[in-house]
Amino acid sequence: PSAFRLALIQLQVSSIKSDNVTRACSLVREAATQGAKIVSLPECFNSPYGTKYFPEYAEKIPGESTQKLSEVAKECSIYLIGGSIPEEDAGKLYNTCAVFGPDGNLLVKHRKIHLFDIDVPGKITFQESITLSPGDSFSTFDTPYCRVGLGICYDIRFAELAQIYAQKGCQLLVYPAAFNLTTGPAHWELLQRGRAVDNQVYVATASPARDDGASYVAWGHSTVVNPWGEVLAKAGTEETIVYSDIDLKKWAEIRQQIPIFSQKRSDLYAVEAKKL
Repeated sequence: PSAFRLALIQLQVSSIKSDNVTRACSLVREAATQGAKIVSLPECFNSPYGTKYFPEYAEKIPGESTQKLSEVAKECSIYLIGGSIPEEDAGKLYNTCAVFGPDGNLLVKHRKIHLFDIDVPGKITFQESITLSPGDSFSTFDTPYCRVGLGICYDIRFAELAQIYAQKGCQLLVYPAAFNLTTGPAHWELLQRGRAVDNQVYVATASPARDDGASYVAWGHSTVVNPWGEVLAKAGTEETIVYSDIDLKKWAEIRQQIPIFSQKRSDLYAVEAKKL
């Protein structure tokens, strides 16, 4: 198939884990009834976002939250990108995205590679590295439609990751992400359009809905951008499902019209993966 429907679930996350998971699964079902074949949840969908919450909400993978994702992926016969959850493994915590196929099997587990440690004086200071450890692998998975590359939130700022995914044949990059009221208006759409145009890929971001009462206020505005850099769909700030039809004919046309991949000067520069 040269086209398929993508859905991004902009979930309103509460402090009650079981409620978050139940509502996430019901929105996944709704997206599937609307014809979505690949569905993504937002970053930190089962827990409030914050260093004090990560240890309290962390789970093993497989574990209770991901078991529910596996079940709903199978029930709906879709590819489900499980946003991210705080994962505990061997005494360390990770910000992790688990992906399930239409048979309910775990396809890949992406641990956020770049930890969100920033300091914008008077605006926002955050240090994921206080409680989290970084992942150290690239994460892609194949579907009958296209190959998908995964990043989580801050990973999108690193152009090299997207370039490597493009080299690996990904046509769609999905970043479950929770930008904030400082970085959101400044860079959210810009980064997505930049990654899309530079690599001639579709780029999608799934954010939690905005909760002005939360300790970390998410920007919202889950978005889909095409390889030409056009915004195909963009949510507001409230809980919603964003749909976009991903057209791989359009992807092929753009790569033909502006053939940057055959024009790169590998005699002058390279971006290369240091590990598989």
